[in-house]
Amino acid sequence: MIDFAAEVLGQIGLLGAAILIGIEVIVPPIPSEAVLLLTGFNVSLGNFGFFEAILATTAGSLVGASFWYVIAHFYTLQRLENLVDKYGRYVGLPLRDLQRTMNWFAKHGASMVFFGRMVPIFRSLVSIPAGLIKMSIVKFYFFSTVGIIIWNTLWISIGVTLGENWQTGEGFAAFLDWVVYALLAFLVVYVLTNFIKEIRRNKAR
Repeated sequence: MIDFAAEVLGQIGLLGAAILIGIEVIVPPIPSEAVLLLTGFNVSLGNFGFFEAILATTAGSLVGASFWYVIAHFYTLQRLENLVDKYGRYVGLPLRDLQRTMNWFAKHGASMVFFGRMVPIFRSLVSIPAGLIKMSIVKFYFFSTVGIIIWNTLWISIGVTLGENWQTGEGFAAFLDWVVYALLAFLVVYVLTNFIKEIRRNKAR
């Protein structure tokens, strides 16, 4: 994937960086940190301007963030509540817990969107609850933009500083990714455990 990213940046420059970052936000096949580090390396070579790189990758991230926000916005929270009310017990998610979570997000959504843009995986997922509660577009894009700029500037700067050794920064980026993956794996195990328990309860009746 890194070789592919390097080839894309080499072929179409900052447009490639924007496209890759946008894809990563929708479905993360390529870690954003690696793309940003590689972009920073190109900045150090003089291939890209520093501020132009931040602008391009931020634009790409916002386009990707908009994808899940729009889908969730039109799917509606009511449909999700109906789905959870019908099947939630199989995965250990009662309707009341979903409603409490959405109410909490409605109160603290701005900070969640802001900080979520700086956490791998959640960079993509945080757009979904924002869309479901129909967070105002102004608030969504403002806090998304600020969080994205901080994240992109950090990793592009590291890439600039490391120069030809930009790949050494991937070690720390990979550690962050694995921490998030571990949390998600725990969540999957929890969901599967509750699903199996519910199936057994139904058979026992």
